[in-house]
Amino acid sequence: MEKQKVLFVCVHNSARSQMAEAFLNLLAGDRFEAESAGLEPGSLNPLAVEVMKEIGIDISQNKVKGVFDFIKSGKLFSYVITVCDETARDSCPVFPGYAKRLHWSFQDPSGLEGTYEERLEKTRQIRDEIKTRIEEWLKETS
Repeated sequence: MEKQKVLFVCVHNSARSQMAEAFLNLLAGDRFEAESAGLEPGSLNPLAVEVMKEIGIDISQNKVKGVFDFIKSGKLFSYVITVCDETARDSCPVFPGYAKRLHWSFQDPSGLEGTYEERLEKTRQIRDEIKTRIEEWLKETS
């Protein structure tokens, strides 16, 4: 059976979409091929890199990619899942071809305030929320 292609999209492709891509490939790489991209690609969020490393997933060498590069390439996806918060949801582009479009709202780690430890703890919570949502979705799609 051919793997279904999934694209996770957020604003900068620096944290949420990177974590979602890593989790889906880890948890269901036999069924899905996940990639991620951002509307305004930035750089990897060091907090996201750290909290993923804490659970044995290294995203430190991941490249930040732009969503419009995927559109220009003509690559088709079974699912396009936006993982930005509600304020950025409507900015996400429509992809050519038939893709189921889903939206999962997660807080942006780049906007967190507080001490380093407070921001790290909140990023852990976001990481865990993303993992839980992917696990739930996998049950729905099996």
